[in-house]
Amino acid sequence: MRISISIECLIASLALTTAFSPSFVVHKNGAVLSRMTTRRDGALTAGSSRQSLRSRGTQLDMMFDQLSSALTEVAQNFGGKQRMTENSIEPALKSVRRALLDADVNLDVASALLEGVKRRSLGQEVTKGVTAEQQFIKAMYDELLDMMGGDAAAQKGGMMGSNPSLQSPTARLAVRAGGEPTVILLAGLQGAGKTTAAGKLALYLKEREVDYDAVMEMSEKERSETLASRMPKRNRKVLLAAADIYRPAAIEQLEILGKSIDVTVFSMGVDTDPAEIAKKAVEKAKLEGYDTVVVDTAGRQVVDENLMEELRRVKKAVEPDETLLVVDAMTGQAAASLTASFDSAVGITGAILTKLDGDSRGGAAVSIRGVSGKPIKFVGVGEKTPDLEPFYPDRMASRILGMGDVVSLVEKASMEVSDADAAKMQEKMAKAEFDFDDFMTQSKMVSSMGSMAGVAKMLPGMGNMIDSSQIGQIEKRIKKSESMIKSMTKKERANPDLLLTDKSARSRIIRITKGSGLAFEDGSNFMSEFQKMRTMISRMSKQAGLGGADGAEPDMADMENALAGAGNRNARRAAKKNKKKGGRGGGMGFGAR
Repeated sequence: MRISISIECLIASLALTTAFSPSFVVHKNGAVLSRMTTRRDGALTAGSSRQSLRSRGTQLDMMFDQLSSALTEVAQNFGGKQRMTENSIEPALKSVRRALLDADVNLDVASALLEGVKRRSLGQEVTKGVTAEQQFIKAMYDELLDMMGGDAAAQKGGMMGSNPSLQSPTARLAVRAGGEPTVILLAGLQGAGKTTAAGKLALYLKEREVDYDAVMEMSEKERSETLASRMPKRNRKVLLAAADIYRPAAIEQLEILGKSIDVTVFSMGVDTDPAEIAKKAVEKAKLEGYDTVVVDTAGRQVVDENLMEELRRVKKAVEPDETLLVVDAMTGQAAASLTASFDSAVGITGAILTKLDGDSRGGAAVSIRGVSGKPIKFVGVGEKTPDLEPFYPDRMASRILGMGDVVSLVEKASMEVSDADAAKMQEKMAKAEFDFDDFMTQSKMVSSMGSMAGVAKMLPGMGNMIDSSQIGQIEKRIKKSESMIKSMTKKERANPDLLLTDKSARSRIIRITKGSGLAFEDGSNFMSEFQKMRTMISRMSKQAGLGGADGAEPDMADMENALAGAGNRNARRAAKKNKKKGGRGGGMGFGAR
């Protein structure tokens, strides 16, 4: 399935449900052209980034909002400067430092980050066609990327070529050779979410882990045209081992999680030594053909020697390929020092950062690798079992800077729509043939991807342009629209022109709005928005090189005339006057003056 199909489907969904004007398009070769893209000279360019960077609306109460807002607002300090000097960037650096510390970023990490930004910025000429603020944000992006474990210098290429969806996570999980089961040991303090993380990790390994060895055997063309969610999966056979014998109901919790995801849980009760439980679990895995064992261990309220000694015994008994520390993102910069303490006492290979969907301020994600030197391998982004994602430093840096995360958004969309449905939707988009049934389908797809706020945050520039009250209004409008669609006949749902340009449009809308308990104005507004969205989507399809039917764009004046009805002479005259002036669809083309 081509990347462009999923992206276009997703844009259609959001366009129809939120009535926003996207600041990115999809080129015919499948590449995403967002509001901030990297030029050959390395600078970030933007079509309307200045306005969005300076947006000061109330932010959504989500991960990184405070940090993202502060970082994007510092751009106003640059003005029209053509060269970045120490005096010109000093106010911005002070603002960034304050934002980082407010977000619970470790002090040493914040200082190192700012030094790196300063080194990348000082003395640099502002690239032609790029503002100083955009170049400064580019330096921030590169430094954040390097700090969190990515490689800014390698972003132009990579083993997966030009497909951004297939850039592998910085740190992948080990796979033991020779047919022996891979052992993954989870450690951490009590309350960090180890048991839940064990269930999430088991499901991820069972269903969603990409087999990069198989990917490398694919042709370059296949890799460039296929989303990560449609790539070959490793499909591990996972065994969960319940080695937390201290916390009440810990074993029962893991068994319930295992049953919900159809993964076997091995336990020996609360009277057996955890090291023995882990050892027996590995033996069972060898005998019964499991290729991965995930061991859930006990935690403590604080780091103590008893905890470390027990972990060392378990580790010695099973010799794990991965020792992952489960860290609560809400602990802030303490998460970084905690990771360093565990690494020094036990030796870990990486971290799983949980509760990123909470009210944490984001400092842990930036600090962990900077302090401990250990990578973040996974992040928990919700309470449900599928809500575990590999950690991509480039995507996280992009989200921190308010640049969105289109790649992750497309991957979420591709999990909700089949190839056949995507192809069908693409064809309808090219011909501007969306109907109201499509509206309902796309609305449900967006809803299944998570909260509207969460989806909006992944769109370039949207995080700084929509506040929580606007999200509430959008959700109310969607409910009203769905209510009206449910009051339509099957014929009206399949043929929107009956409600847009037909002579009976007014009487039909009156009937529909009465049936859904709404006012006529609600119906006419919905029809107007729906028509505009079809026009916008058709133009986006043409920009993407998908073609489009001649004359597919609707005549807005005809729609206004139909809605005016036979009994509203003034409305008909206004519609006729507008048509003579040459508005959209009136013969003079888009943007006519």
